[in-house]
Amino acid sequence: MSLYVLWLALLSCAVLCRARKWVERAGKTRGFIVAFFLLVALCLLLAEIAWYATFRYGAAIIIDDSHSGFLLRNFAISSIVIALAMRYLYVASEWRRSIVLEAQARISALQALIRPHFLFNTMNTIASLVRSAPESAEQAVEDLSDLLRANLGSTQDRTALKSEFEVARIYQRIEQLRLGERLKVKWNIDQLPMRALIPSLTLQPLLENAIYHGVEQLPGGGVVTVSGSRHGKQLQIDIRNPRVASSRRSAGHGMALSNIRQRFELAYDGNGKVEVEESADYYAVRLQFPHEERDT
Repeated sequence: MSLYVLWLALLSCAVLCRARKWVERAGKTRGFIVAFFLLVALCLLLAEIAWYATFRYGAAIIIDDSHSGFLLRNFAISSIVIALAMRYLYVASEWRRSIVLEAQARISALQALIRPHFLFNTMNTIASLVRSAPESAEQAVEDLSDLLRANLGSTQDRTALKSEFEVARIYQRIEQLRLGERLKVKWNIDQLPMRALIPSLTLQPLLENAIYHGVEQLPGGGVVTVSGSRHGKQLQIDIRNPRVASSRRSAGHGMALSNIRQRFELAYDGNGKVEVEESADYYAVRLQFPHEERDT
């Protein structure tokens, strides 16, 4: 019996793999029906072979049923098992699809969450520079355009670290115009492979939080440190900003961090982590994720 079930499982996998492209082209409903009857037909074929082999080699005592009864019983059992298995796979597939759609919705929500106060401050900065420093105002408009294009035009779940850091640096330049010497950002990222993939729209909102909830609150400004390191096949990025006793933490800050944490868990199947470290003097976010690159 165990040998029969083993052969049935192996042949079922082989048949489905062989017919996969055709089943996918048939559509969801028709593909389900075709796959179901293919597997049932395979079960009946193996049942017929088992019946023949049993009587051919003189072990009829193993089967105490008529030929038609034996086939009918196999048909009923295989139909129920195959239907349940395919139902499980369908539900699992839809669940996975819903998670991906939810992650995409969270990205859109995060994009909408980042922009309001930032756009307001940036437009005020540009307006103040139009007469006194027109070249700086023009550069700010170009940077803002590039930043919005990167945010709104991003359709990929993951992007290269190089692109993420470019977007973060553009954001820094815009905020530098508003905060001036109060804002300093140190980039210690030479150890990171720039082709490594990371969930899109990750670094810029974290840098925004570090500036908005840290440096901006200090009259004398402060330093945001972005550090990167590599530990075997694992990559690590730390974003640290100064913290004051009355540090404000809006709902938007918590939602942005929660969105990024959930997207990391989805993108890396639990192998990516987003951790927070707090003290009286600083607030830091640590990203840990496996080194993966897009196939070329």
